[in-house]
Amino acid sequence: MKITQTLLRISLGWIFFWPFLDKTFGLGFATASENAWIAGGSPTAGFLSYATQGPFAEWFQILAGNMLVDWLFMMGLLLIGLSLILGVFMRMAIFSGSLMLVLMYLAVLPPEHNPIIDDHIIYSLVLISFLWSKPERYFSIQSLKKNDNRF
Repeated sequence: MKITQTLLRISLGWIFFWPFLDKTFGLGFATASENAWIAGGSPTAGFLSYATQGPFAEWFQILAGNMLVDWLFMMGLLLIGLSLILGVFMRMAIFSGSLMLVLMYLAVLPPEHNPIIDDHIIYSLVLISFLWSKPERYFSIQSLKKNDNRF
């Protein structure tokens, strides 16, 4: 169980950290280099303008391309991802990561492949489970401080 929770923590951290890298540098996976954040592109404009649907779509579309929203989104991806990967500031990462995922879920209501639940809700539930399982106790900065990096 410890190994599974630790791998889940690090994997979810990567799920947040990777889009930060791709959107910042335009690595060509979801973001072309000409649309990279460092090249002046907006990391939120495309999704919020064209992919939102459902009862909250208009509200999310108003936020598209807003510089403050771009910064909050990107710093959220970076800090939540690093927190989960390194196993530090876990409570903050759990709550802010869950909030970000629920907002992404609300932006696409109803989900494309299932009318009720999608990966955003599942990831959020996994994050919330970390409140009880404490996966940061193993293979993290916190475990290094205690000189106990065992699984």
